[in-house]
Amino acid sequence: MNDLEQIDLARAYVALSNAHRHEFIVPMFAHGGMYRSSNVGEFKGRKAIGEMMDDFFSRFPDVRWNVLEYRCAGENAVEFEFAMTATEVATGKSIERKGVETIVFTEEGLISSLEVKTG
Repeated sequence: MNDLEQIDLARAYVALSNAHRHEFIVPMFAHGGMYRSSNVGEFKGRKAIGEMMDDFFSRFPDVRWNVLEYRCAGENAVEFEFAMTATEVATGKSIERKGVETIVFTEEGLISSLEVKTG
């Protein structure tokens, strides 16, 4: 898989996230894929990732990520900075976070690991 294909996959992941279509996001992960986030924790495997996403999108029904630039970050990896905005449904509190996300793909184009760092 070349750099442009990897960036296109990362763009698709973010577009599906912004559309809150986690039922299409979860199959993008390899069966043993890993999701790590400084805010929601670590999840391994499609089932655990899907359950985390169900909960996340329920808690933040208006969540949106803004990404200006995607860049290759080593072999089979794409990195991007993001700004996230959301409102927590239980409290009505608005949340804004900035961070860096790194997605590593398998040769077949599935996500083997995804790491979100905010600060």
